[in-house]
Amino acid sequence: MPVVLATNWWALAIRGVAAIIFAILTFAMPGITIAVLVILFGAYALVDGVFAVISAIRAAHGHRRWGAFLAEGAVGILAGIISLTMPAAIAAVLVYLVAFWAIVTGVLEISAAIRLRRHIPGEWMLILSGIVSVLFGIVAFWAPIVGALAIVWWLGIYAMIFGVLLLSLAFRIRAMHRRNPFLPDAATVRQNQAST
Repeated sequence: MPVVLATNWWALAIRGVAAIIFAILTFAMPGITIAVLVILFGAYALVDGVFAVISAIRAAHGHRRWGAFLAEGAVGILAGIISLTMPAAIAAVLVYLVAFWAIVTGVLEISAAIRLRRHIPGEWMLILSGIVSVLFGIVAFWAPIVGALAIVWWLGIYAMIFGVLLLSLAFRIRAMHRRNPFLPDAATVRQNQAST
């Protein structure tokens, strides 16, 4: 598992950057309409889901645990597709969709971090991002009647924290790989897999 993570740190980094860009867009347009918010959320969830699936595929090729990444990716892709194909219908249930997505994603991140705790330093960042996701989802379910502006700010704050934590974790994993000469690089991993 550490080899798969170390050679694919960039997938976590891209997910973090996507979350930060989403946060910046929501802060830059505080008067954003629900329809635009649905489209922004759909695009972000789709990108995040695709890169979670890429992480799962790479982990599966390395004969590592990949189920949590795949489930997280599937939920993200599904939420993104639904948001982009039915924005009018989604606008009415946006709070619940976002809350459900955040809770499921958070639980799966906590699960992945617990499995990785012996393999990487800084797994607490993935646990913390999962906790932030779950808490955000619970608050969104608890107070669904808040105005659109509050939803925008909540999403922006959540996405910024989530993105920074994922980006930090990605660079910690990258640094760990560079410091540990016993971890093979991506080319060596592929070569070893081809020979088995």
